[in-house]
Amino acid sequence: MKKLVVAIWLIFLFGAAVALFWYNEFVYQLPTPVPKNYTPVYQGQFISLGGQLKKENKQPVFLHFFNPDCACSRFNITVFKSLVKQYGSQVKFAVVVLNNSYYTARQIQDKLGLNIPVTFDQSIARACGVYSTPQVALLNSRHELYYRGNYNRSRYCTNEKTNYAAIAIKGILGMQPKLAFNQLALRAYGCRLPDCNK
Repeated sequence: MKKLVVAIWLIFLFGAAVALFWYNEFVYQLPTPVPKNYTPVYQGQFISLGGQLKKENKQPVFLHFFNPDCACSRFNITVFKSLVKQYGSQVKFAVVVLNNSYYTARQIQDKLGLNIPVTFDQSIARACGVYSTPQVALLNSRHELYYRGNYNRSRYCTNEKTNYAAIAIKGILGMQPKLAFNQLALRAYGCRLPDCNK
């Protein structure tokens, strides 16, 4: 009888773990809800950047919207670092930290393993139409929005065929005025701002 109770309990625990994992995967597949006060920002719109991100060179600007408390943001650190390594000489990369008041810029740089500009200016997210993390905003050399969206279709940023951030960089460096991205690239998925939740 004791073995039967233990077996039922183990089956219950296993079932609960599977159900929790399935639920988390299901929730992740849902897009991040659009905020009620959201103002759309369109491709080609000028984005005004201040501080260390002011227009100071003729390179495109890649803004990485990052929340250190968001699991989705942590999933794509490796992909982001590989983009900086591959395109850092042609594109100016910067990190825009959202939902964070207790990390310093140096701590974020150490966490990412990169020595690139870090800002905590949340108005940049509104200017770019970003309301979840992780997201990308790629601006051309005139600071006009070229691409805003996801890094990848995969939660863990492992699907090479849908590496939207890399496709956008290649497009802007190849002087393609517009690229057509599907809704999986443009619809926000991840941690909703200003809270770190789905």
